[in-house]
Amino acid sequence: MVLIKIMMKLRKFFIITIAVCTYMASMGQQAATSRGRNADDEGKVLTENDYFRIQTVPIPQGVLLEVGGLTAISEGSIAVCTRRGEVWIIDNPYMKNGLKPTYRLFAQGLHEPLGLNYIRGDLYVVQRSELTRLRDNDGDGQADQYETMYSWPLSGNYHEYSYGPLLDKDGNMIVALNLGWNGNSESLSKWHGWMLKLSPEFDMTPFATGFRSPAGMALNNAGDLFYSENQGHWVGSGHIAHVAENDFMGNPSGLKWSGEPESNISLKQADIPDTGEPMFEVAKRVKGIRTPAVWFPHTILGISTSGILSYDDKGEMGPFNGQLFVGDQGHSKIMRVALERVNGVYQGAVFPFREGFSSGILRLIWGADGSMFVGMTSRGWGSTGREQFGLQRLSWTGLTPFEIHDIKVKSDGFELNFTKPIDERTAKDALSYKLSTFIYKYHHEYGSPPINQSDRDIQAIEVSSDRMSVRLVLDSMKLGYIHEIKAEGIRSADGSPLLHNFGYYTLNQLPNSPRLPITDQNRVQKPVIHHHEAPVAEPKSTEKVAEKTAVAPAPEPAVPEVIAKRTVKMPASWNGHVDRTITVGTLPGLKFDVENITVKAGSKIKLVFNNNDDMLHNFVLVAPNTADEVGGLALKLGVQGERVDFVPKSDNVLKHTSVLQPGKSEAIYFNAPKTPGVYPYVCTYPGHYTIMRGVMTVTK
Repeated sequence: MVLIKIMMKLRKFFIITIAVCTYMASMGQQAATSRGRNADDEGKVLTENDYFRIQTVPIPQGVLLEVGGLTAISEGSIAVCTRRGEVWIIDNPYMKNGLKPTYRLFAQGLHEPLGLNYIRGDLYVVQRSELTRLRDNDGDGQADQYETMYSWPLSGNYHEYSYGPLLDKDGNMIVALNLGWNGNSESLSKWHGWMLKLSPEFDMTPFATGFRSPAGMALNNAGDLFYSENQGHWVGSGHIAHVAENDFMGNPSGLKWSGEPESNISLKQADIPDTGEPMFEVAKRVKGIRTPAVWFPHTILGISTSGILSYDDKGEMGPFNGQLFVGDQGHSKIMRVALERVNGVYQGAVFPFREGFSSGILRLIWGADGSMFVGMTSRGWGSTGREQFGLQRLSWTGLTPFEIHDIKVKSDGFELNFTKPIDERTAKDALSYKLSTFIYKYHHEYGSPPINQSDRDIQAIEVSSDRMSVRLVLDSMKLGYIHEIKAEGIRSADGSPLLHNFGYYTLNQLPNSPRLPITDQNRVQKPVIHHHEAPVAEPKSTEKVAEKTAVAPAPEPAVPEVIAKRTVKMPASWNGHVDRTITVGTLPGLKFDVENITVKAGSKIKLVFNNNDDMLHNFVLVAPNTADEVGGLALKLGVQGERVDFVPKSDNVLKHTSVLQPGKSEAIYFNAPKTPGVYPYVCTYPGHYTIMRGVMTVTK
């Protein structure tokens, strides 16, 4: 009898054990299914690095390779010009057979060249004031002929950078000239703020104007010219734009020279209204303005757009043929742009692609094997990649990531196309998506916060029969606006989430395409309710933009919290007395001019912050050992960051100023912390916190 009871207990134990094991196995299978192809056999989640691998090209000791220009000159060699005025030939940058690359100094003594190209068997370099041809006539491996092919005036201002040359489809060379800086972006010498076209005989024709800082230029696969622009005066956010002859791209400083005999543009500076309306609204009234093809939302997809590289037959970078890759100097990363032409006008979507480069990206070129060489520099500008300079190589591993391949506009919404088949259930779920719209002000101020923000609701969803695309019918489309398209809930057929689940589409034109009939099968049954953000004050001229749904403002932050962390008026209880007045300014290269401050615990402090730089900055005092955490939180604020001065809601934020325009100043009042210790202060403007720091030491 006892034996029977023991056997019954053992049987029960085995049944429970088997049940638990079965349950755990099933849970493991579900987890594996949810991870899909984004996990390997050991359960490791796949990241950008598993698809696109970064390899550092070693640089010899003593070579300061601050890359200004980059070009391929043969199957096994590339050339680099540096901001130090040198040109290096690098053999075997691919490090084949485990051998290190070799460097040869080809030219030196140049004036901060920021462009290099190998054209018709010669190296051409763009210095600050001229296009120079370099030739090695005696065959000793070094240039002995530095020939000026065309030159332009300089005022001596440090901000008068020059870029190029780009060879256009007709065999002309294009150079682009930066505006100067004297507290504003200005054309201080002739043709700055312009692109110039040089014929094969080097005769110059002004090509287009309205540029602020045209750091990158490229032809797409159709042979049309695109350039990248940086946020600044008259530029709300970074973007790329299609440039054709006689175009005006937006910054009126270059129009100073439109009256010159060679000019092909009749617009004058006085013709450009400074109303703060969106640029597309002004372009309706002022003929000749070319609006961006694709906006890059500031701080989300970079802060300083740079080199552009067209994915042509030279490249081998995954399933994105025909698209553009665009670098960012401040965020040390690369974005991907899928363009389309609607009614003859370029527009399209920008997506994240690859981050984690070692310095600020300035130049991109294809290698002979389809890999991408990435040239970098950070001196004077700063970057999230902490090295001062570098050369890296990006290679595709052959694995295809699950991504939104491109976005096509329809008359009633968008079609999202994917790199792999999608899961129909998640694709048909309206909760898998969130769509919203916003735009930037067009005005003389440096940059702009997002304005006119509102959500778009989905009315119908239809998945294609091959499950490679999904059609979204929206309640309305906003012409001229940036459309944020998030697809966080989408899964692939094998259960993978998207590697990058969002993109930003700039809508310049609506096609005359058939509308999707809304049926019981594709209709979204229940409206998706989103929490609307508080609208930013809109210029009166844009109030005519119709909205189908009212936007309820979100509650403002509690006043006591704002006063506690940013007080710009001396507290009455201080009776007009401060214990210490501290003045902190800025230096080029993302630096505070005072990096060490000592104060007594609890003392009354007046801190004056002067932004002497040509970029936006703030001053944020944080709790000990929290600078990285607070800076990272600021980076995640995205398009909402401008509204809160890029100061995240965190107990570790102690005191702060607002984000200051270049040349502006602000004083704040606060009591020094009562607890002695070392308190960091940082600029939390996105991308700056890794470099722009100081410490406040609080003593007893």
